[in-house]
Amino acid sequence: MRVTLAVVLLCLAGSIVCGQRLRVESPNHRVVVGLDATDGGEWWLSLGGMIPKISLGLVRSDQDFYHGLRFIKAGKPLPVSEEYIALHGKRSHCSNRANEVVVLFENERRSKMELVIRAYDDGMAFRYRFPQGGDSLVVKDEMTAYTIGPGTTRWLEKWNPANEGLYKAMKDDSVRQDWGYPALFHVEGGDKWFLIHEAGLDGSYCGSKLSNVADGATYKITFPDRRDGRGVGASEPSIRLPWQSPWRVVVAGGLGDIVASTLVEDVSPPSVLAKTDWVRPGLVSWNYWSHNHGTKDFEVVSAFTDLAARMNWPYTLFDWEWDAMGNGGTMEDAARYALSRGVRPLIWYNSGGPHTYVTATPRDRMLTHENRVEEFRKLKQLGFAGVKVDFFESEKQDMIRYYLDILKDAANAEMMVYFHGCLVPRGWSRTYPNLMTCEAVRGAEWYNNGPDFTLAAPEHNCILPFTRNVVGPMDYTPVTFTNSQYPHVTSYGHELALSVVFESGLQHFADRPEGYDGLPDAARKFLTEVPNAWDDVRLVDGYPGQDIILARRKGQGWWIGGLNASLREKTKKIRFGFLPSGLPYKLTLIADGEHDKALATSYQVVDSSSEVEVKMLRRGGFAAELTPVAF
Repeated sequence: MRVTLAVVLLCLAGSIVCGQRLRVESPNHRVVVGLDATDGGEWWLSLGGMIPKISLGLVRSDQDFYHGLRFIKAGKPLPVSEEYIALHGKRSHCSNRANEVVVLFENERRSKMELVIRAYDDGMAFRYRFPQGGDSLVVKDEMTAYTIGPGTTRWLEKWNPANEGLYKAMKDDSVRQDWGYPALFHVEGGDKWFLIHEAGLDGSYCGSKLSNVADGATYKITFPDRRDGRGVGASEPSIRLPWQSPWRVVVAGGLGDIVASTLVEDVSPPSVLAKTDWVRPGLVSWNYWSHNHGTKDFEVVSAFTDLAARMNWPYTLFDWEWDAMGNGGTMEDAARYALSRGVRPLIWYNSGGPHTYVTATPRDRMLTHENRVEEFRKLKQLGFAGVKVDFFESEKQDMIRYYLDILKDAANAEMMVYFHGCLVPRGWSRTYPNLMTCEAVRGAEWYNNGPDFTLAAPEHNCILPFTRNVVGPMDYTPVTFTNSQYPHVTSYGHELALSVVFESGLQHFADRPEGYDGLPDAARKFLTEVPNAWDDVRLVDGYPGQDIILARRKGQGWWIGGLNASLREKTKKIRFGFLPSGLPYKLTLIADGEHDKALATSYQVVDSSSEVEVKMLRRGGFAAELTPVAF
């Protein structure tokens, strides 16, 4: 592997570097990361052709590592080369390949800070390191800030503790506020896209967000608000030296590169689990969307268990109020019934503690190590496969530690985990593969919360594959054909397609039993067979907020989902260039019918050179399955 590093000293004044340029190229030379400085010793990175300036530095409680930094040396450039297997996600065989350079700086007090820079074929990552040890300190501010060039279109979500907002497309920086991750940008004049996120977050730091309040064109790393989580916990993280920060990640390239990237997982620590045969992704029946108090009713829980059994889904979720279950049985009875039907139950918990106002029970059983160990022991005896933990309401350092403590204790008990009302994934599913999914999205649950989501959903659904679902599993609770408290305007074809377009290690299909039982045979069969852990993904066509055609592979088969956000019908061509050359496939295409509650199924043989036209109704869509055939 060739590593390119060019360092040119432009101006030296004594021992102070006045001007500097360092370039790190990705393995395929497409991505170039530059390091530059002002005469005053303020340093920044650039991402060639996309981000002109990424300001660098930290301010600790004892020292400043932002102003007056001196370049000491750049280490020997080294290749990063690692292959790993993901148990669930968008791709099973992943490759962590980059070129890395470590740059050593010294501040005015001659204390050292390292900057680790990696150039990937699909982006870049960097982090700070303090090599000297011993002290416990507070990070008062992180100066990392992304300056966005004029004419750049951006898709941003206003930050909120549950990360359940709507993305807003903007042509300029006139809106100034705090923004959540990930943030998507399109550079004017071509297929140049980048997405900003963070990864490798652990208990030594807090989660961060982006803010352009001070300067509209500059999106600065910002710590949590002190009021988050009812004011519990410190907003500024405490660190103990030696220490390294989370990775600051920029996924970059064409729009297809953004969708297919596993960069967030690539830079995250490898799995800490020695044994993983109990980590089993799968589809889940879920009663909350149609019956907000459904888990209080044994008969409702049993009906959704029967649905999972009929549809060949391995799981059903007992949501909130399971501790008040009646009408024929208790939670223990429901668990026994599910197991007798060949279905493993999952179960909900309030995260509890003083950080949340929510009083729903059971509370606090996840809050301490002792409580978790005892609860997991009981659940294992009853046959439960995993837990859903809700209402975190903060990304302060103490809450990051809480998340990770849950994952560690659950892993020791061989329990899968689903976080709800939570942070956006930070790559933890690689380190703890028992983290199956996170909510952190405005999903179908919002059809219960008010009328606004009804008309917003079609466009929102066509933005999420380019933003939120890029960085990790997303439990939107999709595929609803009937209505909840507020109706949807998406077609049946659109809803069916969500089973492919959205990725989640535990995919909760949210409709009531009659919603699935009433489908045509082909659509119902499709939902009994569609995977939710994938071997590969390809963007076939699409643009954020307008439409998308996405193909995912499992084994030799491919599944395709297509969505239309427009108020007009669209006819799109499916091109099959992602298929192996010369191998014929049977295409089962389930598209919009004559109206939005009708489906039309067709069959034909295609290969990598084929093109098939498909009509999508307004707010419509389609789903398709491709299986190899032998003649």
